[in-house]
Amino acid sequence: MQYKVPQDVQREDTIIGPLTLRQMIILGAGGGIAYSIYVSLAKKYFIEIWLGPVAIVSVITLAFAFLKIHSQSFYQFLMNLIQYTIVPKKRYWIQGSGRPFISPFQSLMYFKKSHKYKKAEKKDFTKINELTQIVDSYGKKDLLKK
Repeated sequence: MQYKVPQDVQREDTIIGPLTLRQMIILGAGGGIAYSIYVSLAKKYFIEIWLGPVAIVSVITLAFAFLKIHSQSFYQFLMNLIQYTIVPKKRYWIQGSGRPFISPFQSLMYFKKSHKYKKAEKKDFTKINELTQIVDSYGKKDLLKK
């Protein structure tokens, strides 16, 4: 039995015609905002007053729903643009800047533990010398006695 294997798995599934669920939600929210602006302003003002805000909201909604820049959605492109403008362009290496903040209480505990480890290393240093001699002599006990 043969099965149909999807070819383009990165593409979103279409719900109604060429529209995806994400696009329909964006269009519904933006259309609702534009319609509420129209209803609230059209009662009191002429077309010159309410057309601007409705057009701005409509264009922004269409951009978020359909516009792609360098194969990125408009939302992703906008977030990358904001990050590019906020993050500094040059990065400087400062020695020791990667160390995490240690509160005074933790530093006392760290200080006590570090001294214990240093004492233990001094005790094990003689064993390391013995092990290196065994390794250098290929495990023969006769060479150790000389």
